[in-house]
Amino acid sequence: MTDNNGTPPPPPQQPAPSTSGSNPNLLPALAHLTVFTGFLLPLIFWLVGKDQSEFADREGKNALNFGILVTIGYVASSVIGVIPLIGILSLLIWLAVLIIGLVFGIQAFQAVNKGNTYKYPFTLELVK
Repeated sequence: MTDNNGTPPPPPQQPAPSTSGSNPNLLPALAHLTVFTGFLLPLIFWLVGKDQSEFADREGKNALNFGILVTIGYVASSVIGVIPLIGILSLLIWLAVLIIGLVFGIQAFQAVNKGNTYKYPFTLELVK
């Protein structure tokens, strides 16, 4: 089809590509992946992604709650470290908290990245 002056009409406009990334589960998945660091990184990922969807909000809160529990474990390890005679247990507690955070964080990352919910075996429900 042509115009009155013989030029074809312009092609239809394509929608702009999404700038938020191709995976809507990325921010909650990253929040779960970083729980071994404590609560700060999961808090940042939850605050950035909580308005994207209900799923991102719920999973971000789950990661944040577990991150708070991990932080409590790290603090307890530090407190025990200053007590004479049993201070060597501090390293063992710190390693146990780190390994638990890594294992459960990786499991949660894989589940949430696929769009499934993940429930930690134990956590504190401080952020609701």
